[in-house]
Formats: sequence, C-alpha cells, structure tokens
Amino acid sequence: MSNGSSIAEFLLLAFADTRELQLLHFWLFLGIYLAALLANGLIITAVACDHHLHTPMYFFLLNLSLLDLGSISTTVPKAMANSLWDTRPISYPGCAAQVFLFVFLISAEYFLLTVMAYDRYVAICKPLHYGTLLGSRACVHMAAAAWGSGFLYAVLHTANTFSVPLCQGNAVDQFFCEIPQILKLSCSDAYLREVGVLVVAVCLAVGCFVFIVLSYGQIFRAVLRIPSEQGQHKAFSTCLPHLAVVSLFITAATFAYLKPPSMSSPSLDLLVAVLYSVVPPALNPLIYSMRNHEIKDALRKLITGRKLIAIFSSSKKIKKL
Repeated sequence: MSNGSSIAEFLLLAFADTRELQLLHFWLFLGIYLAALLANGLIITAVACDHHLHTPMYFFLLNLSLLDLGSISTTVPKAMANSLWDTRPISYPGCAAQVFLFVFLISAEYFLLTVMAYDRYVAICKPLHYGTLLGSRACVHMAAAAWGSGFLYAVLHTANTFSVPLCQGNAVDQFFCEIPQILKLSCSDAYLREVGVLVVAVCLAVGCFVFIVLSYGQIFRAVLRIPSEQGQHKAFSTCLPHLAVVSLFITAATFAYLKPPSMSSPSLDLLVAVLYSVVPPALNPLIYSMRNHEIKDALRKLITGRKLIAIFSSSKKIKKL
C-alpha cells in the first residue's frame, strides 16, 4: 500500500458542528449499538447452550449473529468516540483495517443470507430431502464458503482501494472509512480499476439477491398450499421481513457504491451508509429470532436454570453457616 508514506491519517466526517448535536448522535448510536450487542449476544448464547437448537437453521443464525456483532463493532464504536470526544482523525492503518473488516463481515453476511434462503427453501419445499441436502458437513461447508468468500472479497477490495494514489486531501465524508468516499480522494482516473471491481461485486450481489427472491417465491407458493392460516401467517411473518431487510441492504449498498457523483451529498451519503451498515445488524435479531418461540424458550430455560443454580448455591451456603 504505497499511500502510507504520503497520508498518515484520514479525517472522518463530523456528525454536527454543535456540541449538543454531537452528544445526541453519540447517545443514539450508543443505544443502537447496545441493543445490537444484547440481541445478538442472546441469540449466540441460546443457540450455543441449548442442544435443541443445534439444527442447520440455528447454526446459520448463530453465524449471522457473529457477523452482525463484528460488522457493527467495526464502525459504530469509532463513530461514537469521535462524537463524544469531538475528534475526527483515524490512522492510515486503522482506516485500511476498518475497510477490510467491514467489507469482509458485511459481504460474508450477505453470502450467508443467501445460504439461509436456500436452507428455508429446502426445509419448506423439499422437507424429505432436508437431512440429505443440509447435513452437518454440508452446513459447515456452506458457512465456511460464506466466510471465506467474504475474506477473499475484502482482500481484493482493500488492496485495490489503498493501492490507488490519493491526492485530493485526506477528508473522508463519512462516519467510517467507506470505499466510495476514499476513492473520491484519488488522482484523476486512477480509481477506475477499483470501480471495475465494484461493478463486478454489485453484479454478484444482484445475482445472490435474485437467488434469494426466487427461493422465497418458491417458498410462498408452497406456503399458499398450506390449509392452516396460522401456518401461512407464521411463514409469511418470517419471510417478508427477511426480504425487506435484504432489499434494504442491497438497494442502499448499490446506491452508495455506484451512484453518480452528481447525486452525492453529505447528508444523503450518511443516511444511505446508516441504512446498510447499522440498521441490518440491529434488525436481524428481531426478524430472525426475537419472534421465534424456540429461541424464547431456550432463553427462558437458560435464565431459569441460572436462577435455580444461584438459589441452590445460596441455600448451601446458608446451611454451612
């Protein structure tokens, strides 16, 4: 990465000029971040501790929660610190690390969402073949493919982005190091190589989105044949929010990375970045698990079991006294 000698640090976008608005942004992001940590942490704990949830669907859900925790932790804490302490700088290596981690985690999450759509398709449309098509080894391979593809994708983007000469200053008009905002600092047409990579990436993302839509199309057809209205409602209440979040993510990310320069403005760029980087990790737990009775039962058992252990331990101590 040849730009390290010329640029020692980048300056991230300041949310507001007044101290009151900066603190408002800090508390808002803190609330979202803590909610995402709590919700995703509960899912990970429930799936890991309850053997009844050791199934393909919940295995993928655990991976999704891990990716959500990682992606929101890559961008939001630094933005909160900047708002709280009224600072803007991020070091050159720190910016490169943020780009790599964010692209790695967010792209792996998107690939995993595609795998999860396939899992639901097989479970509903081909239930007799579910154990064959989605055995434990197949699930591990698909999850590893999602993580590995995200890693390779991030290496490619990070290397391309930070090998481009930067001569337009060091002010990044975003609350984290976002590739399109860094490319705005590039010299003349040096950014075209990375733009080509972005176009290929968007085509891949659209292909995954089409696969997700087709999978859910088949699921909806199968669900409509279910005579029970309760069964239909349960399937639709799970699938439609999933499609909504995936649609929001792919639309916002595509707009952020491929919009024409004439449509760019700091407020619009900030809104779009929040929609694809902050909202999905916070909403995914609500969509995939907080309305899931099996997750709720596992958490209830976990909490009740710990209470019983605490009561038992305290009673033993009393008897010793």
